Amino acid sequence: MGIDERRSVVTPGAEPTPIGELPPVGVVPPTMHAQVVRQSRYGDPAEAFRPELVETPRIGPDEVLIAVMAAGINYNNVWAARGYPVDQVAVRQKRGEPEDFHIGGSDAAGIVYAVGDDVTGVEVGQHVVVHPGVWDADDPWIARGKDPMIAPSAKIWGYDTNYGAFGQFARAQAHQVMPKAEHLSWEEAAAPTLVGTTAYRMLHGWAGNTVQEGDLVLVWGGSGGLGTQASQLVKAAGGRAIAVVSDDERGAYAMKCGAIGYINRREFGHWGVPPLVDDKAGQKEWSAGARAFGKKVWEIAGSREDPALVFEHPGSATIPTSIFLCQPGGMVVICAGTTGFDAMVDLRYHWTRQKRLQGSHGTNDEQAYAYNDLVRNGRIDPCVGRTLPFTDIPAAHAAMGRGEDVFGNVTILLGAAEPGLGRA
Repeated sequence: MGIDERRSVVTPGAEPTPIGELPPVGVVPPTMHAQVVRQSRYGDPAEAFRPELVETPRIGPDEVLIAVMAAGINYNNVWAARGYPVDQVAVRQKRGEPEDFHIGGSDAAGIVYAVGDDVTGVEVGQHVVVHPGVWDADDPWIARGKDPMIAPSAKIWGYDTNYGAFGQFARAQAHQVMPKAEHLSWEEAAAPTLVGTTAYRMLHGWAGNTVQEGDLVLVWGGSGGLGTQASQLVKAAGGRAIAVVSDDERGAYAMKCGAIGYINRREFGHWGVPPLVDDKAGQKEWSAGARAFGKKVWEIAGSREDPALVFEHPGSATIPTSIFLCQPGGMVVICAGTTGFDAMVDLRYHWTRQKRLQGSHGTNDEQAYAYNDLVRNGRIDPCVGRTLPFTDIPAAHAAMGRGEDVFGNVTILLGAAEPGLGRA
C-alpha cells in the first residue's frame, strides 16, 4: 500500500520524547527513537539491532499512528535481523519504499495518536493492540470474497512491513487495530497477539480439521509463546493439549498454561530426516523411536489415542514424527520452521491414512478479533515470561534465536515507564 507523503501527522518543532515518556496525546514529534536493523549489520541479532533516531512515520488515509507503550518479541524478527530467509529491506525497496532500514516488531500495545482521513471506528486516545495481518484493500483476491491472509498482497506487520513495534510510534492499517484488554498491563497486552492469532488460525481456521470438543492435540514448543497460547485455545475449545518441551521445568510451565501433560523430547533421539525407505535397518531404528514417542502420547492421553491435530512450528526436525503420529484423517498444521525449512514427509503415512499437512500464516480480521475477545474476556492468559527495557531488544532476539527464551512471551517497555501500568 502506498503512503501519501503529502500528508503528515508530525507536529512541527516538537522534540523527540525520551523512552519511557509520552508527549501529549495527539502531539507527534518529527523524530523518534527506534531499534533499527540495516543490511550492513545482518547476522547476529545482538549486533543487527541498534538504537537510532529516525523520522516518525507518516500515515496514509486508511492508517493509524500508535504510540507504542510496550512491544512483544517474536521469532520473525530474528529472521529479519539475519536477513535470512528474506532480505526485507531489499524486498521493500523493490516495491518502491524509500527506507534503507527495518523497524520491526509484530506485537504492540499502545495509544492512538493520529488517524488517516478515511479511518472510521478508531479514535485518537484509544488504548489498542495490533494484529499482524496486513493486505491491500483493493486486492482482486479479497474483492472476490476470499481469505485476505492468502491474498497476494498479504503481509505480516512489523516483519514484511516497516515501522513496527520497535519504534516509539508504529504505523498500522486501521483494520489491524483492536481494543486493548482493560484488565491487562501494557506489557501483558503487548505479549500474545501475534502468536495467539497465529495459533487461533491454526486451530480454528481450516475447515474439516478444526479443534473440537474432546480432541487430542500435540503442541510442539509447549512452553514458548506459540505453545502456551495453543494449549489455552485447545482447552477453551474443550480439547486436550499435550506439550512437547525440552526439560521438566518447561513441562511444568506448559501444564500451568493449559496442557494436560508433557513429553520431554530430549528422551528421544530420532529427530531430523529419517533414513531412506530402502535402509531397512535405519528405518527400523527410526520407527522404534517414533513409536516410543507415540506411546508417551498414549500414556498421557490414558488410551491408545493419536492426536487429531499436531500443532507444528519446528519444521525439519519434527515433521516426520508429526506425520507419523497424527491420526488418520487428522491434520499437521505448521506456521514456521525454526529448526529448518527442509522437512521430509514419508508419503506412506500421509496418503494411505489420508492425513493433512496444512500451512498456516498470520491471521485475518475475523480470527484476530475472535482471539482478542477471548483475551479481553479473561479466558486467555498472555503468559508473560520476561519484561525487558528498550535497550534489550537486540539481546532478546539473540537469545530467542539460540532457543533460550522458552517460558511464555518476552515483552519490551517503550512508552511505559515501568511494568504494571495500563490496567483500568
